[in-house]
Amino acid sequence: MTNFGKIAAFAAATTAGTAALADGHANDVTLQLQWVTQAQFAGYYVALEKGFYEAEGLNVTILPGGPDIAPPQVLAGGGADVMLNWMPSALAAREKGLPVVNIAQPFTSSGLMLTCWKDTGIETVEDFRGKTIGVWFFGNEYPFLSWMSQVGIPTEGEADGVTVLKQGFNVDPLLNREADCISTMTYNEYGQVLDAGVNPDELVTFKYEDQGVATLEDGIYALEENLDDPVFVDKMVRFVRASMEGWRYAEANVEEAGAIIIEYDETGAQSEAAQVRMMGEIAKLTAGGSGALDVAAYQRTVDTLLAGGSDPVISAEPEGAFTSMITDQALN
Repeated sequence: MTNFGKIAAFAAATTAGTAALADGHANDVTLQLQWVTQAQFAGYYVALEKGFYEAEGLNVTILPGGPDIAPPQVLAGGGADVMLNWMPSALAAREKGLPVVNIAQPFTSSGLMLTCWKDTGIETVEDFRGKTIGVWFFGNEYPFLSWMSQVGIPTEGEADGVTVLKQGFNVDPLLNREADCISTMTYNEYGQVLDAGVNPDELVTFKYEDQGVATLEDGIYALEENLDDPVFVDKMVRFVRASMEGWRYAEANVEEAGAIIIEYDETGAQSEAAQVRMMGEIAKLTAGGSGALDVAAYQRTVDTLLAGGSDPVISAEPEGAFTSMITDQALN
C-alpha cells in the first residue's frame, strides 16, 4: 500500500537510486512489496522457496511493506530494483515526476470491492448518497474517487454525496458501525468480516470489476532509466520468468503456498488457514495471466483514471508507462 509523500523528492532521488543500482551485482534483485507478507505475494515467496530464482542465477531479497513504507520512495532511493504497485498509484506517481514503468502484470483482474451492511438500505450505487464509506488512502483511494466522479456522487461530505472515512487497513469501521460500507479485498478483508461472525446474508458487496471501473493491481515496476541498462534488463527478464513460474506453482498448490507464506511471515498476524483461503482467492485474480500486460486492460485503467470529472487522478494520457520488452524475452 503506497504513500507518495513528496513526489518531487522521489523524482530528485531517482538519479541516486539509478547510481546505487549500477553498483550492484548483476544477479542480485531486491523486490519491495506493496504490503506485509501475505498470500497476495505468494508467487514471489514460492519462487524463492522452491529455488526458481536460484535456477535463474538470481539472489533475490524480498522486502515486506507496511503502513509506513512507500514503495515508490524505496525504489527512487535505490533501496529496491523493482516494486509492486497498483497501477492507479503508479500512474499518478509517474505524472508527478517519478518515472516508474510497468514491466510485468501478474494480476489480470481486480479483487477490490466495497462491503456494506444490508440493513442500511443500500442496494445500488445511488444508495451511497448520504452514507459513510471507508476508503483506503495512500494511493489506493484513486479507483474509488474516480468511480464516484463518473457516477456523479460528490465525495466532500455534501448532503447528496458520500462522507469518506479514511479507513485503516482493518475492518473495524464496519464492525463498529462507524461506516455503512468499507473497502475490502475479495481475498483478505471480506474474509475478516466473516471471521468476526457476520453472516454473508447481512452484507451487500460491490465489486469494482462488476461496476466497470476496475483498475489493474499488483504490477511489477522499475525505474525507466534502469531499463536502458542491458545488464539490468537481463536480470529483470530472469526475475519475471522465475516469478511467473512461482505464480503458476502457487495457483496449482494453494495449501503449500499458504504454508510457505507462514514460514516467511514474521508478524504472525494471520493463521495458515487464513493464508490458504487468501491464496485460493488470489489464484482467481492471477489465473490465465502470463505476466504480459494486457494493453486493453491498461487502457481501461487509464480511461477510468482520466474520467475523474474536475479532479481526475491523472490529467493526460501517459506516455512510456509500460513496456513489453521484459515479458517478450521472459516468456519466449
